[in-house]
Amino acid sequence: MANSHLLLISIVLMGSLVAVLAAGNFNDLTEITWGDGRGKILDGGKGLSLSLDKLSGSGFQSKNEYLYGRFDMQIKFVPRNSAGTVTTFFLSSQGEGHDEIDFEFLGNVTGEPYTVHTNVYSQGKGNKEQQFHLWFDPTTAFHTYTIVWNANRIVFLVDEIPIRVYNNHESIGIAYPKSQPMKVYCSLWNADEWATQGGRVKTDWTQAPFTASYKNINIDGCVVKSGASSCASRSTDSANNAKPWETHELDAKGRNRLRWVQNKHMVYNYCADSKRFPQGYSQECKRSRF
Repeated sequence: MANSHLLLISIVLMGSLVAVLAAGNFNDLTEITWGDGRGKILDGGKGLSLSLDKLSGSGFQSKNEYLYGRFDMQIKFVPRNSAGTVTTFFLSSQGEGHDEIDFEFLGNVTGEPYTVHTNVYSQGKGNKEQQFHLWFDPTTAFHTYTIVWNANRIVFLVDEIPIRVYNNHESIGIAYPKSQPMKVYCSLWNADEWATQGGRVKTDWTQAPFTASYKNINIDGCVVKSGASSCASRSTDSANNAKPWETHELDAKGRNRLRWVQNKHMVYNYCADSKRFPQGYSQECKRSRF
């Protein structure tokens, strides 16, 4: 028990001391794409806010497409009674058979934890959800949410703490996002038929407009333009040339933190849902999570 408490204390302290990478400017990196004025770039591009009312939500996307990279975003979510709202930060390509890497944050009634919904789509097929309850209040301060995407794995992190690793299992016939460039997308939208505990609670529209805030966007990835990658001109075979995200994997400390999150805060795992998948679990469920 003492060791568990020490681990929790060290994780909380680490989360509060996370160093933000050189922050980008929302004016330079993104554009607001929908919401009819409900999305606003603030403070000369240092921040951005999205709002939601009964008529519409809002959203923005990156100007560039990327094929692999590290993507950091600091977000402060809708406070108080946020049931029925979903705040998002995800990567996606376009068209039929698209790829997608999802962070979606489901609001809840006052005092109940936010749910982090993660999913990975490859060639248009998803159904690989894992969900977690956050172990802190994400509405009172900004926290850092990160997607690391390379040829071998996808890692989801919260304040540098890994919560999920999705490995490349092409060797056993499982599709992996590797060839379709993706843009970064963020949005705040009405999910009163989903993010309401299955309809058990209702969206309180008297609290609208709901607002989520973003800052310290950081993108370190391979930009793809006209089919050419900005990383194509250098070799990633050499450890001297590779950026940290290109070879990112969990060390012993990272694996311990991942176990802590999954043991204490995971609330849904597609690899354990026998009712949903009576025909049997996907093959990657039988492989190591690390």
